[in-house]
Amino acid sequence: MSRPLPSSRPLLPREFRLAFVLCVTVLAISGFAQMPIFRRYYIADVPGLAWTDDFYFTSQLHYLAAVGFLVLAGYAVGRYLTAWRSGHALTTSGILRSGLYALLIITGLAHVLGNSSMTSLDSLPAMLVDMGHLASVMLLGLASLLSALLGRRDWLRHRSS
Repeated sequence: MSRPLPSSRPLLPREFRLAFVLCVTVLAISGFAQMPIFRRYYIADVPGLAWTDDFYFTSQLHYLAAVGFLVLAGYAVGRYLTAWRSGHALTTSGILRSGLYALLIITGLAHVLGNSSMTSLDSLPAMLVDMGHLASVMLLGLASLLSALLGRRDWLRHRSS
C-alpha cells in the first residue's frame, strides 16, 4: 500500500506555495471582477475596492497573475516530470485537480486568443469558452474544497516498492 507524503516535508518550498496561493487568489478576484457582479452588489462602493469595477485594470491584473501562475505551474510540472515521477505518483485528488487546472489553462488560453486582435470568435464559441472557463473554475474550487474537507490534500504519494 502506498502512503501519502509526510506533510512535515513538502516537496515545494514555502515561497513557491505562497506565490501559488497569491496567484490563484488574484486570479479568482480579478476573474470575478471582470463580470459586473462587483458593481451590481455594491462591492466596488466599499472604500478601497473601486478598482474592482475597472474592467481594463482587472483584465490586465488577471493576465499578469495568469503569467505568474503559468510559470509556477510549468515549474511544478517540470519538477514532477524530471525529479519526482520516479519515486512518487499522483493521488486521485492530484489527478483530478491536475486535469481541472489543465482545462482551466486551455480555456484561458482560448479566451486570450479569442480576445486578441489577430483572431475573432463568433458569439457561440466565445460564450462556450467563457462558460467552460467559469465551469472549470467552479469545479476546481469544489474539488479543492472536497479534498481539504476529506483530508486528501496531498497531490503526490510515495510509489509502492
